[in-house]
Amino acid sequence: MRIYPKLFNLVFRRMDAEQAHRLGFGAIRAVGALPAGSGLALLERLFPAHDPVLKQTVFGVGFPAPFGLAAGFDKNAEGIDALAALGFGSVEIGTVTGQGQPGNEQPRLARLIADRAVVNRMGFNNGGAEEVARRLKRRVAKPERWDKVPPVVGVNIGKTKIVPEAEAATDYVVSTKLLAPYADYLVVNVSSPNTPGLRGLQAVEVLRPLLKAVRAAADEVVPGRRVPLLVKIAPDLADADIDAVADLALELRLDGVIATNTTIGREGLKSAAEKVETAGGGGLSGAPLKERSLEVLKRLRARTAGRLVLISVGGVETVGDAWQRLVAGADLVQGYTGFIYEGPGWASRINRGIAEKVRAGGYTNLRDAVEAARVS
Repeated sequence: MRIYPKLFNLVFRRMDAEQAHRLGFGAIRAVGALPAGSGLALLERLFPAHDPVLKQTVFGVGFPAPFGLAAGFDKNAEGIDALAALGFGSVEIGTVTGQGQPGNEQPRLARLIADRAVVNRMGFNNGGAEEVARRLKRRVAKPERWDKVPPVVGVNIGKTKIVPEAEAATDYVVSTKLLAPYADYLVVNVSSPNTPGLRGLQAVEVLRPLLKAVRAAADEVVPGRRVPLLVKIAPDLADADIDAVADLALELRLDGVIATNTTIGREGLKSAAEKVETAGGGGLSGAPLKERSLEVLKRLRARTAGRLVLISVGGVETVGDAWQRLVAGADLVQGYTGFIYEGPGWASRINRGIAEKVRAGGYTNLRDAVEAARVS
């Protein structure tokens, strides 16, 4: 019997959403920080997930499992190893900005439980690139004990709110120089609706010089290792703009695209209108994003024909959802909002479920199983 749904209904849903996040994440970190790696070992036993058939190499990085945690949960790189021990094959930290900032005024996080959705207007609250870099450096210097494959760490960077749009590239470069040495891959976030003007950076004429600057900065500070670079886009882009971003990514030889971020749309929700209004503005994530996120993935796949790595996120809740994204063209899949509703066993269940699908088809690795499913 699963305990978490009862715990959510009895405790977490009655709390302020941001307070519940701090409490839940704090508990995960506390267990993971137990001495001599005992906490991580305990979590690994409770939430087994890293089946050998799931291992794959994507943009030159070895991933122990295809389903990972999207940016937004661990903004300051405080619980990477504990989160990975829950079964996530990768943990994407951030969004981190060049300068530390408190984010928007509270309340800034709300649940729409009838829709299994969350509305957030956090505003990139984080300690800044310098603080996060120090934390990542300490982690690398004192690696935690891992019996299996260490977690892949993505670093998601965004624009500091007070930095003018005209100086955005410079701000992203600050973060890149500090954080790229510790990133298994780097993500340029230009698609959050909660920083004024940020989504305007998705226009290709603005995005091109920004991405070039980040690429050059990463190459400068990490000589001898090409840090994979991806861009994260919004679901609200028009199809023509999605094509334009895909073409730009190919032109600049980026490593991939993450699709999609949260939406500013509120169409087709089950929650009462007054509940939606009370939740306020910001980005909507969760189940309502499922259809559009899948559409964007399929469009990107058709446009790029396998020449870019595609990471699909948005509305992924179940093993079936994750498998559908892989078959539709995703190389990797991420989730976030489902973690809130499903609890600490969520990632383990999804990655184990994918492994079961691979083995049920008679395959010994994920890539062959997915390719066969795409053909059929």
